[in-house]
Amino acid sequence: MREILTDLVKEQQTLDQFLQKINPREWGKPTKAKGWSIKNLVAHLAQFEDLTANAIEEELVPDELVAEAGGFEAFVKSGLDKGKPMRPQDVIEWWRLSRARAMDALWSLEADDRVEWVGGDCSARTLATYRIMETWAHGLDVWDIWGNNDEEDMLPETERLKHIIFLSSRVLPVAFKQAGESFEPVRIEAMGPNYAKWSFGPVDAPRIKGPAMPMARYVVQRSTLKEAKAEGVVAEGEAAEKALKLLTAYVTD
Repeated sequence: MREILTDLVKEQQTLDQFLQKINPREWGKPTKAKGWSIKNLVAHLAQFEDLTANAIEEELVPDELVAEAGGFEAFVKSGLDKGKPMRPQDVIEWWRLSRARAMDALWSLEADDRVEWVGGDCSARTLATYRIMETWAHGLDVWDIWGNNDEEDMLPETERLKHIIFLSSRVLPVAFKQAGESFEPVRIEAMGPNYAKWSFGPVDAPRIKGPAMPMARYVVQRSTLKEAKAEGVVAEGEAAEKALKLLTAYVTD
């Protein structure tokens, strides 16, 4: 749990530092995330950090809050609406406070403790991993528009990508179920920075292999299957090919 929470803090700080380089006047421009602006993205992250803290500290049930709002999309919109009249600095301060609350709450738990979350309960470890994934994915939406080829402004490829690849391996059975397909285990092998290699799944199962960065972009739905394959992500065999088509770091109803 310590490693995951430490990596979550690093991921949040990396995005926070990059956001500070962007002129506040640019915060209203669209990113690659559903036409959302930077301000929308940061408000959304803040809303879900608040949700994390409230689920743990107040024992509020996220599914009940979503239902009261009129469904998941309406709940997400309520967070965007809260951020809409705020200045960029106020939105980022909201995010900083909310993620500090969420971090304090997560530190109070053991890795296997169960927490009520959207779509049902999950372990504290999984919830923290989801927060890494969402922070990285929305950071990607910002970097893809405002980043450049200067080394200090390039999206960093870090060992934190392993959490996103791991999450995709855990979500895969659910993705198969939602697609109406029978799940067959696969092994995912990703090559990270500094020759790191991360493997998830049975050793003798069909393999999905490739570099971690394009694989992570694909599973957070920021690139297409064709783009991922062009960057070296491959499936060995028919079962692995089917799994690759369904591979994702999150599922929605």
